[in-house]
Amino acid sequence: MPVWQWLLDVAGLLLVLLLGYGVALIVRRRLLSRHGGTFELSYRVRSARAGRGWLLGLGRYSGETLEWFRIFSLSFRPKATWLRSELSFDGRRSPEGAEEIALYPDHLVIELSDRDGALELAMSAASLTGFQAWLEARPPGTDWDQRQH
Repeated sequence: MPVWQWLLDVAGLLLVLLLGYGVALIVRRRLLSRHGGTFELSYRVRSARAGRGWLLGLGRYSGETLEWFRIFSLSFRPKATWLRSELSFDGRRSPEGAEEIALYPDHLVIELSDRDGALELAMSAASLTGFQAWLEARPPGTDWDQRQH
């Protein structure tokens, strides 16, 4: 068999694998969102360099936790989870510099703190409204001021 036919076969196989990966991502997203409560959510995993370290993903409310899934992963397990009782809303801001390119369009950067320290997420204004409602819907008797003075 000539080399060009081998190359054509390899290119065809790569195309089929790429299409299969795309279909798997769509099916995964549909399965993750079948119970509702999912939204586009980016997570800043590294903050050493300004505007860098953002990963695109999906957020999902699951009872008392917020789960974060990477957008291009096939895993059904969340890469990060945060307990509602440990999160404290510190403010919001517009994306700056390289963040405008790294994040979904029209997303806001949300500054939070939890037991591990500062945390940054990015979501749309509509998702922020839902997030704040979820955050404030804590059970009765909750200590609203989670910050340590």
